Amino acid sequence: MAAGPRFDRSPQSPGGGVRRLGFLTAPCGARSGGRGRVLRRQGQTSLVTTPGKSIMKADIVINGATLVTDSAMVQASIAIKDGAILAIGSADAMPPAAEVVDATGKYILPGAIDAHVHFRDPGYTHKETWETGTASAAMGGVTTVFEMPNTNPPTGTVAALNLKLKSAEQAYVDFGIYGLLGEENLTELEALIEGGVAGFKCFMGNTFGNLPSPPTGAILEGFEIVAKHGYRIALHAENASIMARRSKKLREAGRCDPLAHLDARPPVVATEAVARAAILAEWTGARIHILHVSSGDELRPLREAKARGVDITAETCPHYLLLDERAYTEKKSLIRVNPPVREKTHQDQLWTAVRDGTIDMIATDHAPHSHEEKHKDDIWTTDCGFTGVQTQMPLMLTQVSAGRLSLTDYVRMTSLAPAKAFGLYPRKGALLPGSDADLVVIDMERETQVDSARLKSKGSSTPFQGTATKGAPLHTLVRGRFVMRDGALVTEAKGHGRNVRRIQQMPTPTPRNVHTTTAAILKKRG
Repeated sequence: MAAGPRFDRSPQSPGGGVRRLGFLTAPCGARSGGRGRVLRRQGQTSLVTTPGKSIMKADIVINGATLVTDSAMVQASIAIKDGAILAIGSADAMPPAAEVVDATGKYILPGAIDAHVHFRDPGYTHKETWETGTASAAMGGVTTVFEMPNTNPPTGTVAALNLKLKSAEQAYVDFGIYGLLGEENLTELEALIEGGVAGFKCFMGNTFGNLPSPPTGAILEGFEIVAKHGYRIALHAENASIMARRSKKLREAGRCDPLAHLDARPPVVATEAVARAAILAEWTGARIHILHVSSGDELRPLREAKARGVDITAETCPHYLLLDERAYTEKKSLIRVNPPVREKTHQDQLWTAVRDGTIDMIATDHAPHSHEEKHKDDIWTTDCGFTGVQTQMPLMLTQVSAGRLSLTDYVRMTSLAPAKAFGLYPRKGALLPGSDADLVVIDMERETQVDSARLKSKGSSTPFQGTATKGAPLHTLVRGRFVMRDGALVTEAKGHGRNVRRIQQMPTPTPRNVHTTTAAILKKRG
């Protein structure tokens, strides 16, 4: 990659020293395919534009903010044209614009990319829809989401995918759709790729939707098929057999209290599944993503796999970083989620893994249910999961304000890492000329609290109800269009969202042991 920007340092702000724009030589985005043009005018500071773009009238110029990337904080203005970032530089060097936005004292981040949401549509629209789920995302500073296949019907066939794509026409933000990888639809995987999925999801452990967990042989065969196409496979990594036996024995013993859910899913269920998935990925060359890492024990097989060169990424979620075993007493059945919220000793290890890069990204596992489905006396009949896509940013910015995480690391984990993992960088996850103008303007001084009444999700029950926050999104733009402005949803932007598969560019596939795949053996012996 080309040399990064050079800046002069100025006073400290969240996440490190803010720099004032001097001479910027950052590479531009995918649309231009090269370095940005550095333009100079007499008496003005230089700026960067997309090569081949002359100084033209911009659609929007945002002045006065501090731009934040994964590696720098820059006091600069940003110009937007035709849905893309046109130029970055000092205010006096900006092109004229149809609209000028004053963001003095605020911060501009690349929009968050949430690699893990459940919008329940089609099939469970009393819990959520594409309209309400993406509205919640827009309000939370999330500009791209990856939606899970455990809907009804599950996204395991092209017909089911097309049904979901029709529902997604209501989206406020951009999206990718995971296809299901299960034992019963292995013959559908290549058709799903052709149909437009952005990756696959394999449920190694049971969760909402009662999708059967495929046996290891089917997982291996699925990895073999997907590996040659290069798409990433997301894994709900829990051992179904251990959980089924534990749950059965606990229920037979009369346990139905909230802590029974934690007892049924000890850390070994996830640790074993992560290790097994990593071995299969190493053998086949498949790219995998470990969803919702909840325990410190999972970090060992994760670190070992990365050290062996396995193409493996991992996420954790705010509830694993911010809640612990006390939640089972305080929140009761509302806290039920798969995997479970664990003891504080695990939480401390997760924070270390967030800081050292073992965990690549922060996602939400946004999984809404109705109030009645989340508040029951019997934990076994309580639906698993809760809303999260609107609350992630204020919750995590609060941790930035508290000094537990830098703002640059927050950008790395919520924008850059998912964009790279899913083949969207540098169109998304970046503040570069030519990149999509997916931006969130945040106010790091805004103090409020989580209030379910203000959430756009249909299933607004949240274990963070009443939690005080400091730092919040003020404006959200998706490809240069406001979808949230001054803290209010822009309802006219419904339907603006687009399938990111149209721009997705995964690296060249690197399948391994291709002579031993099921297909190869059948062909050779046939």
